[in-house]
Amino acid sequence: MAGKLAPIVVWNSKGRFPKVMAFLERSSVETGAMDAAATILQQVRKQGDKAVVAAAKKFDGSRVTAATLRVTAAEIQAAKQVVDDDFKRAAKEAHKRVTLFSKKSLRDDWTMPTPKGGILGERFIPFDRVGAYIPGGAAPLASTALMTLTLAKVAGVKELVACSPATKDGSLNPYIIYALDLAGATEIYKMGGVHAIGAMAYGTESIKKVRKIVGPGGPYVTAAKRQVYGDVALDMVAGPSEIAVLCDGSANPAHMAADLLSQAEHGTGSEKSLLVTTSAKLAQQIRAEVLKQAKTLMRTGPIREVMEKGMLLVTVKSLSEGIELCNRFAPEHMELVVKQPEKWVPKILTAGALFVGPYTPEAVGDFVAGPSHVLPTGGTCHYFSGLTVEDFRRRSSLVQFTEADLWDTLPAVQAFGRVETLDGHARSATIRFEN
Repeated sequence: MAGKLAPIVVWNSKGRFPKVMAFLERSSVETGAMDAAATILQQVRKQGDKAVVAAAKKFDGSRVTAATLRVTAAEIQAAKQVVDDDFKRAAKEAHKRVTLFSKKSLRDDWTMPTPKGGILGERFIPFDRVGAYIPGGAAPLASTALMTLTLAKVAGVKELVACSPATKDGSLNPYIIYALDLAGATEIYKMGGVHAIGAMAYGTESIKKVRKIVGPGGPYVTAAKRQVYGDVALDMVAGPSEIAVLCDGSANPAHMAADLLSQAEHGTGSEKSLLVTTSAKLAQQIRAEVLKQAKTLMRTGPIREVMEKGMLLVTVKSLSEGIELCNRFAPEHMELVVKQPEKWVPKILTAGALFVGPYTPEAVGDFVAGPSHVLPTGGTCHYFSGLTVEDFRRRSSLVQFTEADLWDTLPAVQAFGRVETLDGHARSATIRFEN
């Protein structure tokens, strides 16, 4: 059986390699999840709290009620008492770094003069209410609280809503509560899965709808987000985690193996871990380390599932071909561990986040580096980008013409109105110069 785990294959850009192609061609959203999500969303839209509570009982195993959906101030204070000091220090450090990165990323309103004395520009206006989904089933992702709502807070959003699945007794993980409170959450709800997405998108008797939903999730959450697009704005398709590691013979095999396993333990079974190297010897060493280290980790079941169907080690003749393969994969996370990495960084075009050098494991991006760890998955890095502070603001263009500006552009307005048979458009400009 071990021979089926984390297989090693050879690849080049000229040939046909079915195993590699099958690995690359994953779906951003699973078909079965789309059908199941549609049913639950319809129920939430029609029945509100009743459907949310029923779904929480069925899918979360939670005894939460409509009256206890929202985390109270007393529960927040209780969570602060339970959370250990080491985690508090870690969370505050991460919050500080994410805040600094977000503030640096903010764009300022700007203006420029028109040729005849008017003004053109852009304004950036925060959403008034956003929702963040915080996974808490297979793993309580307290870090996601900091990687979503901290950005929204910096952007100037006033109402910061968060949803995360409750435990069987109807409570919410205290570490998630602590991180959400630190990030600035104004409302926290004990619900997860499709029903949480539906509640935020449509609103219920207890929960006012949001303008935008952000945050990662498993296949069903991702499917639900895709279906509520248009009722609310979304960040991206952010589903099961992925990593690609590109390395040459200089890499430490134990380190590379640990990095591959780090993204295999999330628990959905749909995670992907890709290793690409120019050294066949190193590939063998990394595989041996993967098999050894996997036995020492807590989440052996989910990890083994990924090793069976979602982990692939590939050898290539050159780093150029390795980069071509990684660009085709378009991974959520990518590590580059090679000599002279500065030579190769500009050639990596489709990674959601790039981690460069032997001392930059992807985990620092998950927890503390500064950029948000909410990143596109399923190949959507070809056209989506990771979550930023600007995702919590709308851009509004500003146009203020003088009379001279309008006169200057009047021939162009008239010409477009004529060609597009929109004489009313042209008339709205010419009428201003009629006696």
